[in-house]
Amino acid sequence: MSSTLATTTKEKPLFDAHPSRQTAKRQVAPVKTQWWFGGIASVAAALCTHPLDTLKIRMQTSTLRNTSVFGTAAAIVRSEGVSGLYAGLSASVLRQATYSTARFAVYDIVKGYMVRKSNGAPLSVPYQITAAVIGGVAGGIVGTPADLCNIRMQNDAKLPPELQRNYRNAFDGLFRIAREEGVRSLFLGLGPNVQRAIFMTAGQIASYDVVKQQMLASGKFKDDTTTHFASSLIAGLVATTICSPFDVLKTRIMSASEGGGAYKSSLDAFFKILRAEGPMAFLKGWVPSVASDVANVV
Repeated sequence: MSSTLATTTKEKPLFDAHPSRQTAKRQVAPVKTQWWFGGIASVAAALCTHPLDTLKIRMQTSTLRNTSVFGTAAAIVRSEGVSGLYAGLSASVLRQATYSTARFAVYDIVKGYMVRKSNGAPLSVPYQITAAVIGGVAGGIVGTPADLCNIRMQNDAKLPPELQRNYRNAFDGLFRIAREEGVRSLFLGLGPNVQRAIFMTAGQIASYDVVKQQMLASGKFKDDTTTHFASSLIAGLVATTICSPFDVLKTRIMSASEGGGAYKSSLDAFFKILRAEGPMAFLKGWVPSVASDVANVV
């Protein structure tokens, strides 16, 4: 009887003498971040940073050589009230829901394909940038209609009454643009918008990775929140500066009258702005743009 009990106990112990093995058995695979988390986070960020985006648009559409953030903000609040800073919020949310969600989704698909091709090995920075650029192109295309509506709604109150469009919300704006200007007009500014998405995505990833690697290699920093924040801050500065000319071109073309107004193309817009306002015009709205983009990167 005793030998039988001993044998049974030996075959099926009540407690493992090696708790680490029990822990190993109970380990759960890490949760994979879903691509749509990025879209939701971007929408939430848009709700917080929209006033900064409005300031950027107003500054970029100004033909004055000297514009300031505080002067622009004061002018908006004085003439439109605080609510003027939130003009076009519905279009801003729609833009992030389309642009950012598409960007993260395509990036996730392309990155997954590359990982499978490399037999599960971690992707190098060039491959990550390639996947991100493809995602940026897809997001730029999908998000252009909402971006167009967003810029027009943010800039509408600045126009003379006879030129104001008075879109009630994002969907009203999209339907009216398609009906009054044609479906093709929904993609005004597509070129600079896609170019901006490419350089923004590549600039963020490349500069973040390089800065973080250099900080860790110096031996003075650890892989912690401080390093992540500093790397994100510099990545946001670099990417925003690189993308600023494309951002200004996109804003000018989208905010113009039907068919792009006085601009025949992105190149035509570039030279006209350069001749009339000088090279610094392509950095208009840089301060609020940096603040907004850094918040989103972090």
